Amino acid sequence: MRKGLAILAALFFVLPSIGRSHAQSHPEVTLIRAGRLLDPRTGNVLAPAAVLIENNKIKEVGAPARVQASAPAGVKTINLGSATLLPGLIDSHTHLLLDVILPREAESRQRFNGDFLPGLLLAITMSPSERVLRGAQLAREDLESGFTTVRNVGHSGIDGDTVLRDAINAGRVPGPRMLASGRKLIASGEYLRSLNPALADPIVQQEFLPIDSADGARRAVRANLFYNVDLIKVAIDDDITPAEMMAVVDEAHRQHLKVAVHAFSPLSIQMAIDAGADSIEHGNGVTDEQLKAMREKGIFFDITPTFWDDFFSKIAEPSTEPSPARKAELAASAERRRQRVSSLTQRILQSGVKFAAGSDMCWFYPGKTRGQASATIFVKLRDAGMPPLDIVRAVTVNAAELLGWQDRVGTIEPGKFADLVAVGGDPIADISELERVRFVMKDGTVMKNDLGRPE
Repeated sequence: MRKGLAILAALFFVLPSIGRSHAQSHPEVTLIRAGRLLDPRTGNVLAPAAVLIENNKIKEVGAPARVQASAPAGVKTINLGSATLLPGLIDSHTHLLLDVILPREAESRQRFNGDFLPGLLLAITMSPSERVLRGAQLAREDLESGFTTVRNVGHSGIDGDTVLRDAINAGRVPGPRMLASGRKLIASGEYLRSLNPALADPIVQQEFLPIDSADGARRAVRANLFYNVDLIKVAIDDDITPAEMMAVVDEAHRQHLKVAVHAFSPLSIQMAIDAGADSIEHGNGVTDEQLKAMREKGIFFDITPTFWDDFFSKIAEPSTEPSPARKAELAASAERRRQRVSSLTQRILQSGVKFAAGSDMCWFYPGKTRGQASATIFVKLRDAGMPPLDIVRAVTVNAAELLGWQDRVGTIEPGKFADLVAVGGDPIADISELERVRFVMKDGTVMKNDLGRPE
């Protein structure tokens, strides 16, 4: 009996190693052929094109005849016909655990931050488990629309985004590669006010980490670090002191974490610049001098164009039909935004500042999946005057650098993860093609294919 147990024990250790050896000696290899391949860094197009993938990495890119010659006999081939291949898309500013339904007009007008309040109160209206499952659904929908990498920047409960990230990484649920920021750092009263005092602190702490001093700012960074976050997100208006902002950035950088700063006004943007933040999110009130300072310091401008038009009119449910006065108010507001963002876009492009683009999508959009809703940013950037190649760069190679993942994603080249998407037409001729992604591969695995079949 002891001899039999010894044999079983030996097999327990030997068999897995045999399996690993077999897997290593026979890697999974896939050849993808397409009519065109767009390199966002240079703007060059390779036509026709082929990509050889070994396991989850890109091994070779080039003309089909040359790449085919490097492929082993019997290689699995996917022919995408005349489609255009691009790197997997990157949403650098999203909220996958938030799905806010626009409230009725009367409710919105009666509350501080009334449009957004229902979503913020998910901390008490939805269990953490249900919320993560909702996030898993939205993550899958993002992936199906071609977003193979996302940076989630808050509104996820205490650790919902890190848990979802880890589940995706472990292959338990499908979704994009994900950077998680944990709870957003804010000043007291930034998002929620006048709550029942008996419940206020527990509600706020489920969603945010309030800052009340420089030391408190450091403690907030460390509190997020406990949940293994990938970055720190801080929201500032004109309510956080320069010392507090400096403490956030210093502590985060000491922990090798980047800092993304939600800032709109010139004063808050300047505070982020002076503190040495890594990116400024939204930044609609930025001045030309601040753009110059950001360029000189290498600070990214993360553009969030979702709300640049009549977005709120589009997401209003029929049951929440606004009044005539509200419709006129929304239309006038949308027109003012269009004029402002056109000027902002041109100033960003002319300044030479590094920029990426994120959807900031956190709303329930009737008739669209989360991925389809996130993809509406492409046409909005085009309508604001951004050239198509710059739009593609903003969600591929530029966004990869913003994340610090330029060695992993953002371009189709050897050594990087096999994250690819394909569209039927030419996105440089018509950027709306990116709203209709027809092929998605993440990590060497086909997640969606409406174009071709394996040969």
